[in-house]
Amino acid sequence: MFHHVKELQFNARVSKPDVRFAKLLLEQFGGPNGELKAAMQYFVQAFGCRKKAPDKFDMLMDIATEEFSHLEIVGATIQMLLTGVNGELKNAADESDLTKMLDGQAAKENYIHDAMVNPQFFLVSGGTPTLTDSVGNPWSASYIMGMGDLTADLRLNIGAETSAKMVYENLMNFTDDVYVKESLRFLMTREVAHFQMFQAALDSIQPNFPPGVLQGDPRFSNKYFNMSKGEDFKGPWNEGKSPLMGEEWQFVDDPHKRVRETNGLMDEKATGTDRTEKSVQTANKKVSASKKEKADKATAPKNGVMSWSVYQDKK
Repeated sequence: MFHHVKELQFNARVSKPDVRFAKLLLEQFGGPNGELKAAMQYFVQAFGCRKKAPDKFDMLMDIATEEFSHLEIVGATIQMLLTGVNGELKNAADESDLTKMLDGQAAKENYIHDAMVNPQFFLVSGGTPTLTDSVGNPWSASYIMGMGDLTADLRLNIGAETSAKMVYENLMNFTDDVYVKESLRFLMTREVAHFQMFQAALDSIQPNFPPGVLQGDPRFSNKYFNMSKGEDFKGPWNEGKSPLMGEEWQFVDDPHKRVRETNGLMDEKATGTDRTEKSVQTANKKVSASKKEKADKATAPKNGVMSWSVYQDKK
């Protein structure tokens, strides 16, 4: 269940109206990297691990709920930045308060131009925050990413927090309002915190690589194909040991030649690794059986009934 507390998580404030920045801030209200996207992504992902990983379910639900709190902060800030706009949209006088608020006639004309670019925000909604990005594209469930595998979902979430953090960082460059910057800095910092939470949760799952069940083909898991001509660069991505599997990177300097020599890589040999096709198939069966056992045990009906919540008998 959800319970709404009529206070913001952070004391959001603005010093004066700013229609232009309110429009930019819509990016974090209804955009692809915004707070609604994050809230819905973590909320949906949580369902898949309610029984199998109740600790991760708890974390995902907590963070999802906090993201709704952040959506409220963004929406409240947008509304404060539009102070006076709702009424003045109905005032056509050139010397209206809207003109003064926007620092002159030229600014008001720019505002009218912006309204034509994004009429849903300025005209249809009357200044109320809409579930769109900053240029008026409607929010879409296609923003939500989830694979049904916890290790994959946590990695997706780390990427989502990274993108959101960068958007807030960029937004801070477009306002001089110290109060608005305080709110943006808080929201940006919470993205950093969530990044670490998801990383810690991922690290607590062992093994967590590769995501899913099936292991990689040992012939290709440590091959680096040099797919471009010109100056070549070496680094931990193509020399030394691979960071997660500990295999020796094999640098293929001429991929076209290698493909022709190996019958389209069908005759490629596994080198630089202790893994073999036999060991891979053994691992596939072991991981598959282990995950199936955990899932079956977690979701098995009790006394012939499946219940999402467990209510303790206090009698």
